[in-house]
Amino acid sequence: MIRLVSFLLLLMPLYTFAAEPGFVPLFDGKTLNGWKGDPRLWKVEDGVIVGSTEGVTLKHNTFLIYEAKPFSNFILRADVKLRNHNSGIQFRSEELPDYVVRGYQADMAEGNWWGGVYEEKGTRGVMVNGWKGKAETVVRNGDWNAVEIRCEGPKIDIFINGLHTATLNDDVKLSGIIAFQLHQGPPMEARFRNIRIKTLP
Repeated sequence: MIRLVSFLLLLMPLYTFAAEPGFVPLFDGKTLNGWKGDPRLWKVEDGVIVGSTEGVTLKHNTFLIYEAKPFSNFILRADVKLRNHNSGIQFRSEELPDYVVRGYQADMAEGNWWGGVYEEKGTRGVMVNGWKGKAETVVRNGDWNAVEIRCEGPKIDIFINGLHTATLNDDVKLSGIIAFQLHQGPPMEARFRNIRIKTLP
């Protein structure tokens, strides 16, 4: 019985995708094909994208960028495990030189900021705080957490582990790239898996 349960847990991501019509993967589970970032910092391990700054001193925040295409209206889903420090998922963003990104970010940090919207390299900073009384009630610190970003026209919604944590109406940027962040500062690690997207009209 224990072996059967373990086997079913192993297959759960497959059943999840099957139950999500219209979603397509952005990560093949084996390589970083379609993504670009500082090769010292990013790798694939056991079907997971791993970003780590161990042994590397960053001069600025850095990103793994999905380079195949930009997205406008969509639902993006991914599982994220943050070991420590600060990370985030960029969306409707703009690529700058040296693996730097500017734009909206579904923010996440060690014991803080999950579930909110932040403007990376902008002037507006925290645009919606989705942590206080919201994401803080459902986030599993140091473990996997399901992040969902929905963008339809100017409306942006963030969900953490199924809980709606933020809504933002903002039309400054209605299309752009997706990317994952590693933050300048202490050595950190962030992991991403089950990355999939459904484009909307």
